[in-house]
Amino acid sequence: MGKIKIGGMVIGAVQTNCYFVYREGEKDCIVFDAPDTGKEIVRRIEGAGLHVRALILTHGHFDHIMGAQDLRTSASGLAESRGEESVKIYAPSAEKEMLSDSSYNMTAMMDNPMTVRPNEWLEDGQELEIADIKIKVIFTPGHTPGSASFYIEEAGFLISGDTLFQESVGRTDFKGGSAQTLSKSIEEKLFTLPDDTQVFPGHGASTTIGHEKKYNPFFTDEF
Repeated sequence: MGKIKIGGMVIGAVQTNCYFVYREGEKDCIVFDAPDTGKEIVRRIEGAGLHVRALILTHGHFDHIMGAQDLRTSASGLAESRGEESVKIYAPSAEKEMLSDSSYNMTAMMDNPMTVRPNEWLEDGQELEIADIKIKVIFTPGHTPGSASFYIEEAGFLISGDTLFQESVGRTDFKGGSAQTLSKSIEEKLFTLPDDTQVFPGHGASTTIGHEKKYNPFFTDEF
C-alpha cells in the first residue's frame, strides 16, 4: 500500500483548517472538519483526483461543522453515481448535545442555525478503518466537553482540532470549556504520543508533539 498523505485547505470566517487524508496512489480520502462551503470542499478534493469517503468532526463549534451536511449531500451524490455507498459523518459521542443545539454550537450566532446528525458516534479509544487507513479516537475534552483528536499511528499524524495548537491551546471561555480539563487532556493523552508525531490543528500551522512539550508556554518544562 502507498504512503499515507495529508492535504489541507483554510476555509471560513475564522480561517479553519480542513484536512483530507489519503493513501498515495488511491482515490478515497477522509475529511476532518467541514467549515462552511461543503460543496467547495468536495469540489477541491475531486479536482485533486480524490473522492470523499467520510467526514470526521473533531468537535461541534460552528467553524468546524457549518459545511458538514452540505458536504455529506454533495459527496454522497457523487459516490452513488459511482455505485459506492453514501458518505458518512462521524463525531465524538460526548458532543451530542452541542451538535443538536444551534445556540450551543454557535451556528445561530452566525445567522445560519443548524444541527448535525452524524451517521455514527465515536467513543474514546475506538479504532476506525476507513479507506485502508487506521485511525484511533482520543477524547480530549476541555475546549468543548466532547472534543476529540485523531491519531494515525502509521503516518505519525495527529488531527488535534482546537485542543492543541502551535505553541498555544484551544480557548476555554466558551460554554462547556474548562482550562483544567484541557491541560489534563493534552498532558495525559497527547504528550504521551511520540515526540515526532506531526500535529495538524484546527487553526494555524502544523507542529510536533516534541516541539509543544518543549516550547508551548501553557505547560512547564518538565517534559
